[in-house]
Amino acid sequence: MPSHALTQEQTQRVVAVAVDLAREGRAEELREFVAHGLPVDVGDAAGNSLLMLAAYHGHADTVRALLRLGADPDLRNARDQSPIAGALFKGADDVVAVLREAGADLDSGTPTGREAAVLFGRTHLLEG
Repeated sequence: MPSHALTQEQTQRVVAVAVDLAREGRAEELREFVAHGLPVDVGDAAGNSLLMLAAYHGHADTVRALLRLGADPDLRNARDQSPIAGALFKGADDVVAVLREAGADLDSGTPTGREAAVLFGRTHLLEG
Protein backbone atom coordinates (compact mmCIF):
# COMPACT_ATOMS: atom_id res chain seq x y z
CA MET A 1 0.00 0.00 0.00
CA PRO A 2 1.56 3.38 -0.99
CA SER A 3 2.31 5.93 1.69
CA HIS A 4 0.60 9.31 1.42
CA ALA A 5 2.88 10.95 3.95
CA LEU A 6 4.59 14.12 2.79
CA THR A 7 8.34 14.48 2.80
CA GLN A 8 9.83 17.17 5.03
CA GLU A 9 10.41 19.36 1.98
CA GLN A 10 6.81 18.94 0.81
CA THR A 11 5.54 19.72 4.30
CA GLN A 12 7.63 22.91 4.38
CA ARG A 13 6.16 23.95 1.03
CA VAL A 14 2.60 23.34 2.22
CA VAL A 15 3.24 25.39 5.36
CA ALA A 16 4.77 28.20 3.27
CA VAL A 17 1.67 28.32 1.07
CA ALA A 18 -0.63 28.31 4.13
CA VAL A 19 1.37 31.12 5.74
CA ASP A 20 0.96 33.19 2.56
CA LEU A 21 -2.78 32.47 2.52
CA ALA A 22 -3.05 33.70 6.13
CA ARG A 23 -1.18 36.91 5.28
CA GLU A 24 -3.53 37.44 2.35
CA GLY A 25 -6.67 36.69 4.38
CA ARG A 26 -7.77 33.76 2.25
CA ALA A 27 -9.95 31.98 4.78
CA GLU A 28 -11.64 29.51 2.44
CA GLU A 29 -8.36 28.08 1.19
CA LEU A 30 -7.07 27.84 4.77
CA ARG A 31 -10.22 25.93 5.76
CA GLU A 32 -9.42 23.45 3.00
CA PHE A 33 -5.82 23.02 4.18
CA VAL A 34 -6.99 22.36 7.74
CA ALA A 35 -9.73 19.99 6.52
CA HIS A 36 -7.00 18.01 4.75
CA GLY A 37 -4.87 17.68 7.88
CA LEU A 38 -2.81 20.84 8.26
CA PRO A 39 -2.64 21.69 11.99
CA VAL A 40 -4.53 24.97 12.51
CA ASP A 41 -1.76 26.28 14.81
CA VAL A 42 1.09 25.59 12.37
CA GLY A 43 3.52 28.49 12.05
CA ASP A 44 6.38 29.92 10.07
CA ALA A 45 10.06 29.81 11.01
CA ALA A 46 9.55 32.75 13.40
CA GLY A 47 6.76 30.93 15.21
CA ASN A 48 4.00 33.09 13.73
CA SER A 49 0.82 31.02 13.61
CA LEU A 50 -1.70 31.35 10.81
CA LEU A 51 -3.88 33.27 13.28
CA MET A 52 -1.04 35.65 14.17
CA LEU A 53 -0.37 36.40 10.51
CA ALA A 54 -4.04 36.93 9.69
CA ALA A 55 -4.43 39.17 12.75
CA TYR A 56 -1.30 41.19 12.03
CA HIS A 57 -2.43 41.79 8.46
CA GLY A 58 -5.92 42.91 9.53
CA HIS A 59 -8.05 40.03 8.21
CA ALA A 60 -10.88 39.82 10.76
CA ASP A 61 -12.91 37.28 8.77
CA THR A 62 -9.89 34.98 8.44
CA VAL A 63 -9.14 35.36 12.15
CA ARG A 64 -12.75 34.43 12.90
CA ALA A 65 -12.55 31.40 10.57
CA LEU A 66 -9.30 30.16 12.12
CA LEU A 67 -10.73 30.55 15.61
CA ARG A 68 -13.76 28.47 14.57
CA LEU A 69 -11.32 25.81 13.35
CA GLY A 70 -9.76 25.72 16.83
CA ALA A 71 -6.82 28.12 16.52
CA ASP A 72 -5.32 29.18 19.85
CA PRO A 73 -5.99 32.94 20.27
CA ASP A 74 -3.07 33.24 22.68
CA LEU A 75 -0.37 31.32 20.80
CA ARG A 76 2.69 33.55 20.89
CA ASN A 77 5.48 33.66 18.33
CA ALA A 78 9.20 33.20 18.94
CA ARG A 79 9.43 36.83 20.09
CA ASP A 80 6.70 36.22 22.72
CA GLN A 81 4.19 38.38 20.83
CA SER A 82 0.50 37.53 20.92
CA PRO A 83 -1.99 37.91 18.07
CA ILE A 84 -3.95 40.59 19.95
CA ALA A 85 -0.80 42.65 20.57
CA GLY A 86 0.00 42.39 16.85
CA ALA A 87 -3.49 43.56 15.92
CA LEU A 88 -3.23 46.45 18.38
CA PHE A 89 0.16 47.42 16.92
CA LYS A 90 -1.28 47.44 13.39
CA GLY A 91 -4.46 49.30 14.38
CA ALA A 92 -6.70 46.45 13.23
CA ASP A 93 -9.64 47.39 15.44
CA ASP A 94 -12.00 44.77 13.96
CA VAL A 95 -9.41 42.03 14.55
CA VAL A 96 -8.97 43.17 18.16
CA ALA A 97 -12.74 42.89 18.64
CA VAL A 98 -12.81 39.34 17.20
CA LEU A 99 -9.89 38.24 19.40
CA ARG A 100 -11.43 39.80 22.51
CA GLU A 101 -14.71 38.03 21.76
CA ALA A 102 -12.72 34.77 21.53
CA GLY A 103 -11.29 35.39 25.00
CA ALA A 104 -7.75 36.40 24.02
CA ASP A 105 -5.56 36.93 27.09
CA LEU A 106 -4.73 40.62 27.38
CA ASP A 107 -2.05 39.90 29.97
CA SER A 108 0.16 37.45 28.05
CA GLY A 109 3.10 38.07 25.79
CA THR A 110 5.72 40.78 25.44
CA PRO A 111 4.36 43.36 25.33
CA THR A 112 1.05 42.21 26.75
CA GLY A 113 -2.11 43.21 24.94
CA ARG A 114 -2.77 45.83 27.60
CA GLU A 115 0.74 47.26 27.23
CA ALA A 116 0.40 47.31 23.44
CA ALA A 117 -2.90 49.17 23.73
CA VAL A 118 -1.23 51.85 25.85
CA LEU A 119 1.89 52.01 23.64
CA PHE A 120 -0.13 52.49 20.47
CA GLY A 121 -2.93 54.68 21.86
CA ARG A 122 -5.65 52.08 21.53
CA THR A 123 -6.83 51.58 25.11
CA HIS A 124 -10.39 52.38 23.96
CA LEU A 125 -10.42 48.98 22.24
CA LEU A 126 -10.04 47.22 25.57
CA GLU A 127 -13.00 48.89 27.24
CA GLY A 128 -16.29 47.15 27.70
